[in-house]
Amino acid sequence: MIRFFYNLSPNPMKVALCLEEMGLPYEPVPVDTRKGEQFDPAYTAVNPNGKVPAIVDGDVTVFDSNAILMYLAGKTGRFLPEGEPVRGEMLSWLMFVATGIGPFSGQCVHFRHFAQDGGAYATERYAFEARRHWDILDQRLADRTYVLGDTYTIVDMAVWGWARMVPFVLGEGAFGDLPNVKRHLDALNARPAAQAAEALKGRHAFKAEMDAEARGFMFRAVKGAA
Repeated sequence: MIRFFYNLSPNPMKVALCLEEMGLPYEPVPVDTRKGEQFDPAYTAVNPNGKVPAIVDGDVTVFDSNAILMYLAGKTGRFLPEGEPVRGEMLSWLMFVATGIGPFSGQCVHFRHFAQDGGAYATERYAFEARRHWDILDQRLADRTYVLGDTYTIVDMAVWGWARMVPFVLGEGAFGDLPNVKRHLDALNARPAAQAAEALKGRHAFKAEMDAEARGFMFRAVKGAA
């Protein structure tokens, strides 16, 4: 039984989708980051970086969502493309999500929704870069069913975690300029595994308020965040 440490943010949710798609039995273990549970010694023993997600699979521990996707795909031999050229594409686009889509979208959310001192320069920079990365992905999907072509892979799962949040990242009308990303998201949302992953929302009541305590845990580098 895999222990899956999670909350409902994009990176854990992509792992939830992967676990459901692969039909692997798992125990979801909630980590409420707005309560600071990611810094509990018992959890940092699993992930020293104090972030979610992480998994423990017997004597194997893996953290970072994209590393987990690769581990699970390797473990099961599923949702991987065949052939070295396509494998190169898989690694490239998976890292595109890991180092581009995710970080820039996350920082865009931070400065648009949570920064207390405005941060106009940072907001503009991260909104531009987040939009630029999503535009690249939209172009990629213009003539493909999935990111790598006709084959559904872990790259699509990685995209799904973040694509669900596009309106929150870029604004309510963002999908109007990203029709191929929206089509891709709708197709994945229709999959039973995605619906099962979304059902995790009903398993645990995570703290919703971004109050002073939560800011102190979420934005520890910000002086006076708490």
